[in-house]
Amino acid sequence: MEHSDTNLCEAQAAGLEWTPGLQVGNGRMDDTHEEFVVQLNTLLATPMRDQLPLYREFLAHTVEHFAQEERWMLATGFSADNCHASHHATILDTMRAVEEHYLGGDNQIINRLAEALVEWFPQHTASMDAGLAQHLRDVGFDTATETLADPSKVRPATMSGCGSVSCS
Repeated sequence: MEHSDTNLCEAQAAGLEWTPGLQVGNGRMDDTHEEFVVQLNTLLATPMRDQLPLYREFLAHTVEHFAQEERWMLATGFSADNCHASHHATILDTMRAVEEHYLGGDNQIINRLAEALVEWFPQHTASMDAGLAQHLRDVGFDTATETLADPSKVRPATMSGCGSVSCS
């Protein structure tokens, strides 16, 4: 390994430990979140010169992860332009720009983004995703089947908050 590669590998972050504190009490959401954490940690443990294929898989997973939550939000009364979905869009816009910078020669950008996600994800999960999970329980939404037990409990497009009715 060249000296510069050694220094770059040494600069890689430790990642994010999957702990019960990251769980929101919804099995499907928790499974998706754990997959996100595992992929994030794998990316950080990979030498920078080998990260791009893993990064592309991580981006695809994150696109589906966020789309899944947004389907659930729309099905349970959130407006399409709610702030939780806006946060997702901002993260995805940033993630999509990273590949272009990497290909342009910034071989540290994937690590910098991953390190930022290590900081962002626990806060997002504890606030917006925990609120969403509680809302899904409150309205009787089954994330396995993506159905409502009682559709009359939900008024379409009435919420624009971050996770639940009480979140502004």
